[in-house]
Amino acid sequence: MAKSSGVKPEMETQKNLAPFGVVVGQYNLEFSHALADSTCKELSGLQPGAPIDSFSVPGAFEIPLVVKLLAQTKRYQALIALGVIIRGETVHGDLIGTAVTNALLQISLEFSIPVVHEVLLVNNEEQAKQRVGREYDRGREAARVAVEMAHITKNLYK
Repeated sequence: MAKSSGVKPEMETQKNLAPFGVVVGQYNLEFSHALADSTCKELSGLQPGAPIDSFSVPGAFEIPLVVKLLAQTKRYQALIALGVIIRGETVHGDLIGTAVTNALLQISLEFSIPVVHEVLLVNNEEQAKQRVGREYDRGREAARVAVEMAHITKNLYK
């Protein structure tokens, strides 16, 4: 994943902002909740008053279906997919990660909506811990990307 530019997106404070949709896979709950908490906190700081609709699904594989259903409503300024896949001894985690990545990209392109992909595929719990608030805060990064991409796409449609 590319590093964030470190630039904080412009804050909008307009009334009646379209909501952000956040879809969180519940597998590896400790980590996925930390991602969601960080994402929602950062979104609230960047766009005070913008509603945040949060949806929980059992695991990473179920995330794209809910993201697609939300995209179909055309009411969201951006959608954020959050989850943590920890690789095991088989290729199952890699297969899930690839399927989720491909599906989220297709949804974004099909519905012309920013879909921020922070379904993390890591090798172990230590890597997961580093990415949910220690060395890297992927939740905060997801929120910043969502706000920036919502702003870009909104301006392209003007």
